[in-house]
Amino acid sequence: MEKLIEIRDLYKEFPIKKGFFNRKVGAIYAVNNINLDIYKGETLGLVGESGCGKSTTGRCILGLIPATKGSIKLEGVNIINANTKTLKSLRNRMQIIFQNPYSSLNPRMTIKEILEEPIIIHKAVPRKELKSRIQELIDMVGLSANILEKYPHEFSGGQRQRIGIARSLALKPDFIVCDEPVSALDVSIQAQIINLLDDLKRDLGLTYLFISHDLSVIKYISDRVAVMYLGEIVELGETKNLFSNPLHPYTKALLSAISIPDPNADFSKRTLLKGDIPSPASPPSGCKFHTRCPNVMEICKEIPPEKIQKEQDHYVNCHLYD
Repeated sequence: MEKLIEIRDLYKEFPIKKGFFNRKVGAIYAVNNINLDIYKGETLGLVGESGCGKSTTGRCILGLIPATKGSIKLEGVNIINANTKTLKSLRNRMQIIFQNPYSSLNPRMTIKEILEEPIIIHKAVPRKELKSRIQELIDMVGLSANILEKYPHEFSGGQRQRIGIARSLALKPDFIVCDEPVSALDVSIQAQIINLLDDLKRDLGLTYLFISHDLSVIKYISDRVAVMYLGEIVELGETKNLFSNPLHPYTKALLSAISIPDPNADFSKRTLLKGDIPSPASPPSGCKFHTRCPNVMEICKEIPPEKIQKEQDHYVNCHLYD
């Protein structure tokens, strides 16, 4: 498959400052040495506990947050080192769907103004075609034209998220970061939005980075899955393989926590992780998961594991497979 996004040695640190002179006294290590490829036409799921760096990774890819170091290439163009003119042209090709449909839409703008804004700024279509383009966007997401003069507060969460999706499609992007787009919605509405995203991907040839902590959603929509823990990718593989044969102890624990609609299910076999996630401001040495791992060894406490290929397109960072 042809690569669309190529991420190499990506780091993102947020400085911790204190005192009258606002001096740096430490750092929060949000993303640590991420190496990842995203292929054209696929949905790559990025999953992990809250605070593991999923959203930060997605925003670094889009340039919304400047990376500390590393490279992020969109078909060979490095986003991190791009000048303002190049970055503006890349904006047309990369968009984001935000998690919260209640805060991601400007409450003072009508839906028409919200959808028109990116098109006008980037001069994506001639003025005479603007009205037809807005109508096309509304049709794509299953809304009617009578919503255009209304304001965001007049809509439900699901309708707002459809408007957010329409806005992300306004510039005809190739790549969209879906930052937990259904986590704030009711379960019945979640299914509608997921199916809509799947249909749009097929019809428009889109590529998604789908960020979520809900493994059931990830399993349904993703072609491949990357599992993230404390800023690092610990396992990566095709969805079917990763769910049927998880390798990393953290992945196994996440999968065992999936709700099972069976009152007779044996929950005693679930893997329960002990302790809390370590602070990203002071991560453990060696393997960062060793403080909670049921299979911890002495080597795990001292030496970070390397990426190992166990099956075709199935990789894991764990000393159990050295």
